[in-house]
Amino acid sequence: MDSATAQLWLGGQDFALTSVPLPQLRDGELLVRINAATVCGSDRHTVLGRRPGETPSILGHEGVGTVVASKRSDVSKGERIVFSVTAPCGACARCRAGFTAKCLNVRKIGHELFDSCWRLSGTYSTHIHLLAGHPVSAVPDEIGSAQASVAGCAIATVMAVMEAAGDFSGKTVLVNGVGMLGLVAIVEAKRRGAGLVIGCDMNRLSLDAADGVADRLVTSAKGGTADIVLELSGAIGGVVDSLAACKVGGTVVLAGSVTPAGTVKIDPEWVVRGWRSITGVHNYEPRHLANAVEFLGAAGRMLPWELVLAGPIPFDALPGEFQNPSAGLRTVVVG
Repeated sequence: MDSATAQLWLGGQDFALTSVPLPQLRDGELLVRINAATVCGSDRHTVLGRRPGETPSILGHEGVGTVVASKRSDVSKGERIVFSVTAPCGACARCRAGFTAKCLNVRKIGHELFDSCWRLSGTYSTHIHLLAGHPVSAVPDEIGSAQASVAGCAIATVMAVMEAAGDFSGKTVLVNGVGMLGLVAIVEAKRRGAGLVIGCDMNRLSLDAADGVADRLVTSAKGGTADIVLELSGAIGGVVDSLAACKVGGTVVLAGSVTPAGTVKIDPEWVVRGWRSITGVHNYEPRHLANAVEFLGAAGRMLPWELVLAGPIPFDALPGEFQNPSAGLRTVVVG
């Protein structure tokens, strides 16, 4: 095989099935055959015009695949791997400071212009080309490809969120927004020793998926209180209510606000007198990708995968998935 097949996004809801020559690998690079990809909500936002995206491009940033060619000494042909959304340069000031997710020269899977030197850069393709230094993590045989495909975005992001939140032991935790990230956050908070984990969402599908996973479910964060508040909805009202729910000495981690939604007012005296901490998380570091794979092996069975994953759908059905979404938090796509 000397070419890959990709769904090339042309803008709006237009896609074109395209043949792409396989690259000649340089030192440190990998060529990976995609076993499974999943449709993340951010890709739906891009296709619907709610967030900017390069066109034409190969979308998709959640996936798992088998290495078919390797120019890396630490990754072997035949290994099944997941990969980071971000491809950092490793040399800029932010990378040297440990913030590779915010690399000054960052390139991102599923976000790059097709007419560039990195053409096979998204997971809505039979193959993906990983650049030198791209963070990857091997996937054990016991973890299914459909489940593993979520590791490189949703689960790894939650691992970064949990790290930012600090110690969960015995604490009351409010997870606002129990989609894919929220479900993982609920399970991981309990695994880290939280005393009470409350899931909050207005979406029926999300609440059904969280039923039996969270200790308690509510449809509004308004009026509640918690030691740790994880805001994963991104809705401006949810952010306001999540901030208000933070107890004295508590911590709020904002991770859902990845598209413009407006601003909120924060009373600095309320923060100061209440010894409250507010922080944000976007993307993650390589260690969080490894944490995500470990999570799947140790606690992944706690997730209601039958409600989380829809499909699988064939590769050529992907454009229709954006027009008529399947009934799941993630739709699995196989080539």
